[in-house]
Amino acid sequence: MSGYKIVVDCSTGESTQVPLSDIEIAELEANAAREERERLEAEAAAEKTAADKESGNQKLKDLGLTDDEIVAITS
Repeated sequence: MSGYKIVVDCSTGESTQVPLSDIEIAELEANAAREERERLEAEAAAEKTAADKESGNQKLKDLGLTDDEIVAITS
């Protein structure tokens, strides 16, 4: 991976395109990997919550509760 950054000299308004250093590239890659891992963890947590809710509702139905009763006690 390679890339560039823009460096602006505020006193002159001059901007220069500068190649990213190996350290900056490594930091960008590490950040991207961390963000992807966090996204996958959040997605898995949301799926688990939905599955738990569905399972709980089914157990309440198995006990004989109606959908309206389930909504009333889970809201």
